[in-house]
Amino acid sequence: MNPMTTTPPIRQPCPPGACDCGRDPLLETPGADVRILFLTRSEEKRLVERLENLQSLSDLERLQQRMYEQLGIRVDIVPSFNEVRTMRGIGINLGEQPGLCRKTRQSIPAAIRRALEKRPEIAYELLNANDLLRDA
Repeated sequence: MNPMTTTPPIRQPCPPGACDCGRDPLLETPGADVRILFLTRSEEKRLVERLENLQSLSDLERLQQRMYEQLGIRVDIVPSFNEVRTMRGIGINLGEQPGLCRKTRQSIPAAIRRALEKRPEIAYELLNANDLLRDA
C-alpha cells in the first residue's frame, strides 16, 4: 500500500508582465530554495493580518524569525539615522529573493507600519532597542 504523498500548494503565477518575482525560473532551477512559493495568496492574507495585529516588539521579532525559517523572507527593520518623526522614518526592507511577489514585497512592510501606527509603544521599543532614545 503506497501512502499518498501530497505537496503543499504553491503560489499561482502572477499575470504576465504584472510582476518581476521570477517564479518560473525559480521552479526550473534544480535545488533552488522554493519555500517562498508556499506563501499562497490566502496564506499571505493571514500573514498580513498577523503582522497588522502585533502585540509587542518580541512578537514582531518572533514573526521575523518565523518568516525567515519557513519562507526564507528576511525582513530588516531599522530606524533612520536622522530623526524619526513618523512611522515612515522607520525603514522596513525585505531582502532580495527570487519568487517573492512584488505585491508581497509591498504588503509586508505596509502591514508592519500599520501595526506600529496602531501600537506606537512597539515603535518606541524598537527605537530604544536601537539606542536612538538614549538621550531622551
